[in-house]
Amino acid sequence: MNSKLFQKVVFFTILFLSVSQTIQCSDQRFKKITYEPISYSPSKVIVKRQDVTSLKLPEKPAIYAVFNTSAGDLVLELYDTAAPKTVQNFIDLAQGEKEFQTDKGAERRPFYDGLKFHRVIENFMAQGGCPRGDGTGGPGYQTEDEINAKALGLDKLKIKDAPQYQSQLQRAVLAEFKIQSRAEFEEKRTEVEKAYQEAMELPVLEVLHRVGYRYNEVLPSKKALRGSLAMANAGPNTNGSQFFINQVDTPHLDGLHTVFGFLVSGYDVLDRIIEKGNLQTTIRKVVIIDKRQ
Repeated sequence: MNSKLFQKVVFFTILFLSVSQTIQCSDQRFKKITYEPISYSPSKVIVKRQDVTSLKLPEKPAIYAVFNTSAGDLVLELYDTAAPKTVQNFIDLAQGEKEFQTDKGAERRPFYDGLKFHRVIENFMAQGGCPRGDGTGGPGYQTEDEINAKALGLDKLKIKDAPQYQSQLQRAVLAEFKIQSRAEFEEKRTEVEKAYQEAMELPVLEVLHRVGYRYNEVLPSKKALRGSLAMANAGPNTNGSQFFINQVDTPHLDGLHTVFGFLVSGYDVLDRIIEKGNLQTTIRKVVIIDKRQ
């Protein structure tokens, strides 16, 4: 074989292999795992000031947040080992130890005192922590999620067995094909539908990772159960000051929200807050009691 012919054979062989690999890669896009954990270093929660309360608290050594509201008192245990940075942010805001931004400028005072539960939904949750009272306010900064999705079992749960995450699956598939309109979807309908079926075999962890959530493998993260205290957000790593307390289990929120505490007493008060409706209950004061040893 002469050199020119050999070069042509080599060129077309390389071209064929390249095209084949591209096709294979395209076909396999939802059959591989892209998830990688982020690095995470736990920190110790520091309660700078010991508040006082007349309420009887559990004997368990822990940090407790007592919400004195116009509907009664809520006592919550804060998960200082499961979500230490989130707990620290909450405590510092509650005690006025952290500067935050308002429409008037920078302030430093007990953030939650005087705010209302602005959004309550029966058989779901009560949400508070918005200084504007309409769900659009915050402290003027955002904090990262603290979630270990493997601790929540999302690496073992397949998306096909978790209908509560189907909207996230749709987002992942559409994003992979860069579809932003109905016309683009119709143009690629066959490919998209095939990819959607392939993706049904992925674990929930992988799907959530593909839509932007980032997880560590260090923290003993908690599920979003009845009584859970969790950060409200607008997507990955958009936490600020808003929180919610679950009236029921919400498995569809596992992996999407940082759970940083749990209601230990005051379930009747929580029910009353939700029954009253939006903006009908005021947080008079939040006190922090550190009973760790």
